[in-house]
Amino acid sequence: MAITVYEKIKKISKTFPNSPGVYFYLDGNRKPIYIGRAGSLKKRIATYFRTKDPRISEMVLAARGLKYQKTKTLLEAIILEANLIKKYWPKYNVQEKDNKSFDYLVITNPSTSSLDKARDKSGQEYPKILTVRGRELQKFGAGKAKIFGPYQSYRLLRTALGLVRKIFPFGKCQPNQGRPCFDYQIGLCPGVCIGAISKKDYKKNIDNIALFFGGQKKRLLKSLKKDNPEKIAALEHVADIALLQQSERIGIQKGDGVFGRIEGYDISHLSGRNPVSAMVVFENGEKNPAEYRLFKIKNLKEGKNYSDTDMLREVLERRFNHKEWNFPDILFVDGGLNQVRAAKEVLSRKNIAIPIVGLAKIGGHSASAYGEDKLIIANAKKSNKDLLVASKKIFQAVRNEAHRSAIAFNRKQNEKF
Repeated sequence: MAITVYEKIKKISKTFPNSPGVYFYLDGNRKPIYIGRAGSLKKRIATYFRTKDPRISEMVLAARGLKYQKTKTLLEAIILEANLIKKYWPKYNVQEKDNKSFDYLVITNPSTSSLDKARDKSGQEYPKILTVRGRELQKFGAGKAKIFGPYQSYRLLRTALGLVRKIFPFGKCQPNQGRPCFDYQIGLCPGVCIGAISKKDYKKNIDNIALFFGGQKKRLLKSLKKDNPEKIAALEHVADIALLQQSERIGIQKGDGVFGRIEGYDISHLSGRNPVSAMVVFENGEKNPAEYRLFKIKNLKEGKNYSDTDMLREVLERRFNHKEWNFPDILFVDGGLNQVRAAKEVLSRKNIAIPIVGLAKIGGHSASAYGEDKLIIANAKKSNKDLLVASKKIFQAVRNEAHRSAIAFNRKQNEKF
């Protein structure tokens, strides 16, 4: 019996090394249809042949080849992945996103940029390092900034930048403000705030960051060998830091992320009057109000019983029709089993496989009752359920924010009548 293409690819996958790197699923012309990265190429690629996610299965079956490129560290693999995605824009990396939905690293050019300038009291400008959404890139025209990406995970970009900052410190403070900022006290700012570093030396740090995120490792090492040879060793071992390894273990693929993008939903109405819903977003454990969305419930019919779960289904259907919006890693609903089942129905119709978390308030509204809140989890792998359960506090924060946002919107609607 002839060996199928799928079986050949699966056989190739078993030869992958247990080391960091980037992997490529290829079409018949040896062009990438998907590019990913891993701390262990062997372990990561094996998951593709066990998945129940229909989108991933479709991609694997469409592939006609598979290859990899090793890197010394996981951090290097993250940078290489972003640069290769920018070069090839593979079909399955971008099919659920457009350029506006990815994340980018931006280094402003202080000599030309009128945006996000950091000036000292004398008016002297310094470059700034920003993480922005693709939709914001239009602010940075030609010559106004160096742009790196796209990155598929905001959480991982922020983690990578945080690690690089330990080697090449940069400031987020007001230059020469006269007092040390908090980051200076913990070694993440080189002293821009108090004039402890010259503009020339500060620019070297920024240039080194640009070389690193631009994938120009040889040029970076040559520069460091001349000016800061002690940083070469730090750069080679930075990916051994536990935080980045934890990021990799949790997983960045959709459906496996725990502290990536959490979308939380709540319904609010006054005795059924003017019902609304709020969608709040937490990224890397922090609120991101710029991503919040508000919905007026539309499908109300006179004399018909339209329950809270019906409203939730409507809102989720409308939300997931917006493919230009950033995709969640976890869907949170305020409520118990009925709300989780309603969300699961919508995601199933949309062929979306991400964890769903509900939080049922059992003990009332007092602070002491928080311990009795019950998590209801669906669509999550067994290995991730323990992490989700251990993350109860973050889901309580998401629930409270969604509840606050929905009530505020409902009150505004009722004030109009």
